[in-house]
Amino acid sequence: MTKLVAPPDPVIVARDVARALEEDLGSGDVTGALIPEARRATGVLTAKEAGVLAGRDWFDRAFVALDATARVDWHIDEGARFEAGARLAVVSGHARTLLAAERTALNFLQTLSATATATAAAVATLAGLPTRVLDTRKTLPGLRYAQKYAVRAGGGHNHRIGLYDQYLVKENHIAAAGGIAAACAAARVARPDLLLEVEVESLDELDEALAAGADRIMLDEFDLEAMCEAVRRTAGRAELEASGGIGLERLRAVAETGVDYVSIGGLTKHVQAIDLSLRILGASDRGAA
Repeated sequence: MTKLVAPPDPVIVARDVARALEEDLGSGDVTGALIPEARRATGVLTAKEAGVLAGRDWFDRAFVALDATARVDWHIDEGARFEAGARLAVVSGHARTLLAAERTALNFLQTLSATATATAAAVATLAGLPTRVLDTRKTLPGLRYAQKYAVRAGGGHNHRIGLYDQYLVKENHIAAAGGIAAACAAARVARPDLLLEVEVESLDELDEALAAGADRIMLDEFDLEAMCEAVRRTAGRAELEASGGIGLERLRAVAETGVDYVSIGGLTKHVQAIDLSLRILGASDRGAA
């Protein structure tokens, strides 16, 4: 059964697509202009490799933004897995529109599906364990919201969206603020409503963060033995998040130490687009407006 994903904000989707179309179309699609203006066409979206779908709203918007009569009929739900060769959707509209919007639509869908696919693989690796998979801020510039949406579509969870919605006191903040205790004290005064997370690089720093009352502690580059000791020392007084180059081959062992979260920058940073194809199957001038 496909996990339901809350739909993305249509305002943000429209903004993302408008920016992408502007950089692609510029002053106009000179090759598409070779097609008669009134001609309508139908295209089929097909998967050339397996994956998990994410980004339908961005895909749809790319066509509708250029042609209000364009239509996308989906054969698969958002967040669902598909196999190579699967027919994912049928797109219809003015031929010029399909040709002009095709690359923008595919760029969004292939990239977001890549993030969802990588996330789903990580989540599957942790099957039966309570540890949750988190993303990071290591996203493609301008696609922060879209990629974090794709993480949710893949069954993962979002870390902070940006610098504004959660504290994350890292090594440079600690150095500039005068220590973990000083940074945490200042955070509690400034915005006591925000979750306070501290990144630590040793068990001694873990003890400092616990004493300072951190809500969550990020264990940066800890080995498995140190993670187990961190879980023992913390004893539920704060949430623990493991981070630092954690791949699928090590992911389950990390979760089995008892940490609450594992954050993986590669979900959004090391994306390799899922191979999808949109092919025009037919065109007609009949019934064109």
